[in-house]
Amino acid sequence: MVNGFHGKSMGAISVTGKANYRTPYLPMVQQVEHVTYGIAEEVDKAIREQHAVGEKVAAVILEPIQGEAGVIVPPDGYLRDVREICDKYGVVLIFDEIQTGMGRTGTMWRCQAEDVTPDIMTFGKAFGGGVMPITGIICRPDMWVKELVDNPFLLGSPTFGGNPLACSAAIATIKHMIDNDIPGQCRVKGEKLKTGLESLKNRFPELIEEVRGVGLMLAVEFRSTEIGYAVAKGLFARSVITAGTLLNAKCIRFEPAAVLTDDIIQTIVSRMAEAMHDVAQREKSE
Repeated sequence: MVNGFHGKSMGAISVTGKANYRTPYLPMVQQVEHVTYGIAEEVDKAIREQHAVGEKVAAVILEPIQGEAGVIVPPDGYLRDVREICDKYGVVLIFDEIQTGMGRTGTMWRCQAEDVTPDIMTFGKAFGGGVMPITGIICRPDMWVKELVDNPFLLGSPTFGGNPLACSAAIATIKHMIDNDIPGQCRVKGEKLKTGLESLKNRFPELIEEVRGVGLMLAVEFRSTEIGYAVAKGLFARSVITAGTLLNAKCIRFEPAAVLTDDIIQTIVSRMAEAMHDVAQREKSE
């Protein structure tokens, strides 16, 4: 997908959809086509046209919510429509749930929100409970062909693959998330944080263009990159750490850990209000 992000290794960056990341590594894996995110017909058209000229299509790869692009939430039904398109053409559907998975968006996996099951899913980040670097891949049983069953090293043999300490942390994380309904906590706390951020949009409409996101995967898009940098700088000065997206700060993300409290949410909103007040005063004086 255009503006999609999947990593910086050769294969991952080949399917990433942002020139800033791809250009330094060109040329890369060929026969990758990018289409506009959030429009299912674009996927259908791309597959249809590739088949028409004799090309094979292995898979469609997408993020259920685009993270690095600025927390772009697709229209309702988009994931279901893409699932149906892939089924129609016999194409594998791959969901990258590295950012969206493990409860962050209010369900254990974002694809559950539309009751859609991919053929392959990747996951990571929160998978290690915030303390261990670990990622995973899961796929439908029929995709584990005999060749892979007999020789799983065909999938790769990374130096730290299967690290027992990291795997133990991941198993403990899954149990804790289920036992304590961490996805539900993300949903409730996310609604509170989003309400607070939306109140700032109403208060500073000349600075904020949009507030969007689901659960604890939220973003604030400003009227300009300069405003975003200034607000982020003001937040840093007040001990609130946030991050821009796609190499700029026009849109900054709010993706806190699920352990944050209501008091912390109020503190975040309050300190951002202070930072925005300073920026608004500066904008008026210039």
